Amino acid sequence: MNKTLNKRFERTLNFLKKCVTDDSKILDLGIVNPLSEIISNAGYNVINTKGEDLDTDYQKYIDLDVDVVTAFEIFEHMLAPFNILKDLKTDKLIASVPLRLWFTSAFWDEKDDRKKHYHEFEKKQFDFLLERTGWEIKKSETWTSSDWKKVGIRPILRHFTPRYYIVYCERKSTQTN
Repeated sequence: MNKTLNKRFERTLNFLKKCVTDDSKILDLGIVNPLSEIISNAGYNVINTKGEDLDTDYQKYIDLDVDVVTAFEIFEHMLAPFNILKDLKTDKLIASVPLRLWFTSAFWDEKDDRKKHYHEFEKKQFDFLLERTGWEIKKSETWTSSDWKKVGIRPILRHFTPRYYIVYCERKSTQTN
């Protein structure tokens, strides 16, 4: 695995450790992948989705008995992340998304729909999506993605411009006093 990816995974795991205990049962939206394996190896009990289209086929996951749902760089691949975010029954969510960069267009693989970014969020857009779907952000971080081995203006800008945004949220109370 490359150094930049390892650094991102390490930051993600450290953020997770700040927000939930290592005996937590996690539903990770996404198939088993290197990050979910790292989280599992850190002591968390991780259940992954099976590659379904989570825009339309997510109902079997909304009522699972888990402590937290994680969604690491998956919402940008969904046409309508609003639906699953609104319907999840868990009280805790940790999610990360790539931030929209003004100096480059969204990632778009012409041959593979699973590699398209339908959304690259601005921080305020993702915050609004979470708020509208019933989540309250309790903690957040941003970080850059830099690879000094690459030459050019974009790699230099990536070193200084936040690329990733991660949040820990709790379900808003629906009770009124």
